Amino acid sequence: MNNILTLKGRFEQRPNTASFGPLNLPKNKFVTSAHLRTMSTQLQDILKFWGQHREIAGALVSVHYKHVVAKSNRIRILLSDSSKAPTASIRGAKFIWEPDKDGNSIQKHVFTHYIPLVALQKSIELLSKAADIIDAGYSGKIGSADTEKINTQGNYLYKDILPKSTFLKVVLDGLYVESFGIDRVSDQIKEESIVTIFRTNVDTKQLLKKFGINIFDDRIIDETTLRLHPEEIDLLLNQAPYLIAMDVKDFAELTKDDILQFDEDESWTDAELIPAPQNEPIIGVIDTQFNEKVYFHEWVDYRNMLDSSILLKKEDFYHGTEVTSIIVDGPHGNPDIDDGCGRFRVRHFGVATDGPMSSFAVLKLIRQIVSSNRDIKVWNLSLGSAMEIKDNFISPEAAELDRIQSEYDVLFVVAGTNRLANATKTPMKIGSPADSLNALVVNSVDFRKNSASYTRVGPVLSFFNKPDVSYYGGDGPNCYDKIVACRDDLGAVYVSGTSFAAPWITRKLAFLIYNMGLTREIAKALIIDAAAGWDRKDDPSHSIGYGVVPVHISDIIHSRDDEIRFILSGTTEAFETYNYNLPVPVVKNAHPFYARATLVYFPQCDRNQGVDYTSTEMDIHFGRIVTKNGKTTIASINANRQSDEGLNVIYEEDARKEYRKWDNVKHISDIIKTRAVPRKAYDSGLWGLSIKTKERMEPNGKKSLPFGVVVTLKEMNGVNRIEDFKRLCMARGWLVNELDVQNQLDIYLQAEEEIELE
Repeated sequence: MNNILTLKGRFEQRPNTASFGPLNLPKNKFVTSAHLRTMSTQLQDILKFWGQHREIAGALVSVHYKHVVAKSNRIRILLSDSSKAPTASIRGAKFIWEPDKDGNSIQKHVFTHYIPLVALQKSIELLSKAADIIDAGYSGKIGSADTEKINTQGNYLYKDILPKSTFLKVVLDGLYVESFGIDRVSDQIKEESIVTIFRTNVDTKQLLKKFGINIFDDRIIDETTLRLHPEEIDLLLNQAPYLIAMDVKDFAELTKDDILQFDEDESWTDAELIPAPQNEPIIGVIDTQFNEKVYFHEWVDYRNMLDSSILLKKEDFYHGTEVTSIIVDGPHGNPDIDDGCGRFRVRHFGVATDGPMSSFAVLKLIRQIVSSNRDIKVWNLSLGSAMEIKDNFISPEAAELDRIQSEYDVLFVVAGTNRLANATKTPMKIGSPADSLNALVVNSVDFRKNSASYTRVGPVLSFFNKPDVSYYGGDGPNCYDKIVACRDDLGAVYVSGTSFAAPWITRKLAFLIYNMGLTREIAKALIIDAAAGWDRKDDPSHSIGYGVVPVHISDIIHSRDDEIRFILSGTTEAFETYNYNLPVPVVKNAHPFYARATLVYFPQCDRNQGVDYTSTEMDIHFGRIVTKNGKTTIASINANRQSDEGLNVIYEEDARKEYRKWDNVKHISDIIKTRAVPRKAYDSGLWGLSIKTKERMEPNGKKSLPFGVVVTLKEMNGVNRIEDFKRLCMARGWLVNELDVQNQLDIYLQAEEEIELE
């Protein structure tokens, strides 16, 4: 097998010099004055409503689009506040599905804006004046040919009514917007819940006080998310249902994992089973309680985070102890899936009991735990909600995990949650916090790699791929179908569930990050890339993810003899981050390689933006360098033309489906075919990598963002060309290192040695 190569070189940075061009309607599209007048009337009704309801010191207005819209096609001038762009006032986004004239279900964007009343009045006037112009000069209907003439022939005659650019912006807004309205929550909330209200210019506590709701800081998660009692929710629903952006039941029942039986014939004692811990890496576990009578108790630093007044019963220790047993010493009871990662120490935080738990309480504890244990970079969270995630917003638990991962440079491995035994819905969506986008979410398969009978499915927010990967979590009626774990001093217990698939992936990530010294971006990319392999499908499975992760760590940190696998890390500082200097070997004027690449990054996320949850888009282009007419471009292996110069019409729905636009994991891959055809080598014989970065909101104060890319080249004829590749890379200025396991382990051990000063 070949070692993975790390390539270190210079990435160039380039700002975006492209312009949007003239304000023209798309070909064969038109806007009527009647539509603009209808929109104006709708805004007048909204203005009247908010003129009578002054509690929020402004207006909440929902913009219903005709379909899923790209950032460039959102409103340009309507609802704008002075010099601010309309995007600055967005307070939420969701999807709805409505039938078209043929009865087909169409997915549509809905954005909620918070604006001053003067901006509302201004928009009413703009729509009315634009409608007058269309009636006067275009017989009530303006089309693409008309807007083109306005821009090319300068025959616009209505500057005294509206400036040309203003008029065209209103027309374009009218093309994409279907209607305006005031959206109100439709859920019947009857239980204590975590509620998020739209952000306004009024302090949350002061705003709620206007409706008779007095709330203290201990029930507030952030400036807009808080825990409300049923009677408080009733007050809000009756007086201000328009304020509620999202809600979720607070007390969530844990998904239970199946316990088959004990093996009480075998006595597990400390001396026989496990040596004393040394300086092995520490993994953080957040779960139910830990039983300190187990044989591996010296390997675990247990901390009960619950109030000392809470009486604990024996069932409260089962789940957490079983999960930690796999992380510490999983291969002992499961030799068939020995991963070669060794043993790990665990710092175990008991945050829950076996019964229903308060999501709000757990949220508070997780942030406290991570912020106080900065030496831990990998965390396992195998707790999950029995309730399904919502279509249009991330759960509070997942949002908090994403914030924590962004702030503290850590990585959570989260169990994909289990289908309840009495569940009747098929398929059943995953439960929180498995909707965390930055976390690595793990579902379960049986030992034949089939989805487990208790599998729940993604996607998240109707788009993002979850789960990420799957692993063996036990499934079937017999003990040999299960995962062996330990929960007390009696012996083995045979279990199944995503809770017992996730710890195996946690072990692998800990090995990659602690022992191999890799970044979390590269570690996550390696896991996903290894799971995907060459068995590429059009889209990752909503039940298995990108695939089943290989058992042994060697299959992740090595490649086959006919493969070249290398990793690249960098930081985006501008619109494009690129390197056009990758020398892929050439044989007979062609590159005899299949190729695949996996990009991972950890964007900041904003739950208040609803379905537009991720703030940053990284668009990967990887392939041969092509020089034509003095311009250098990349012929990407997935034919990605996004952001290329020239006219490339790619609709938002297609960009999301084909290129995973806005997803924080990008996996592109060739399909291995029966008849291999090498790629033509262009003049330079070089390949390149380009990452183009876009911000969803205005890029004020945009920070640099790290990324990791794993590339695999598979020789079509089975020839090992890794030495050729290494020589070519070094000749072109790359610093090439082999990811040698033994060397990295020696480095880790030396770094962890305690030095005694005399």
